Amino acid sequence: APEIGEAEEARQLAAEEKKAEQAARLTMHDDGHGQTHGRFTLGTAEADMFRKALQALASPRAGGEGLSPHGMGLAFSEYIRRYPTEQLPEAGGVSATVVVTMTLETLLGGLKAAQLDTGTRISPGLARKIACDAGVIPAVLSGKSEVLDAGRRRRFHTKAQRIAMAVRDKGCAAHGCERPTAACHAHHLVQWAKGGGTSVKGGVLLCPRHHTLAHQQDYDLTHRPGGKITFTRRE
Repeated sequence: APEIGEAEEARQLAAEEKKAEQAARLTMHDDGHGQTHGRFTLGTAEADMFRKALQALASPRAGGEGLSPHGMGLAFSEYIRRYPTEQLPEAGGVSATVVVTMTLETLLGGLKAAQLDTGTRISPGLARKIACDAGVIPAVLSGKSEVLDAGRRRRFHTKAQRIAMAVRDKGCAAHGCERPTAACHAHHLVQWAKGGGTSVKGGVLLCPRHHTLAHQQDYDLTHRPGGKITFTRRE
């Protein structure tokens, strides 16, 4: 009775896949010297998909590296840089886009280091290399020459405006708050209902908690040197 054997195989495979999903893990550790080390556990099906993608990137490599551990490591790096961010879910109104902050001199060949929006500093050479890759926006260029100040024409901040605010605010602008940009809302410093415009200068990134405080009449909002904001409860 082949159908009995097929049913049993299907049951066993489903159980293995469920166990693999429950065991999925990924850990990464930055050693502080420009390298990150990691370990992962994946289901075999997903690992096969991942391996084929890396092999496709690694196989054309010259110099004999190809599918060696080093070649596969280089392919992994290339895979990350190439992955189109429009296919990723959005967080805080912006897809998982890496923003490289650099001076115009660096972009044109200068020696000043650049910085990712994660806080990692990178060499000017790497900054120029990845500036045109998928999902990487050089802040000095403001993306695809997108207008950052939309004025009163729209209520919600554009993706380009949010990226510019992320570079400037580096997370929630509330003093002492460490929530990352992906967890923040774009807030109008002058409320839209009271005539405030939708612009980078007229906006700020705030985490949900501080965004709520900003709209409560019980709190005053004070600007501090360096762009941070303090909330003080009114007497």
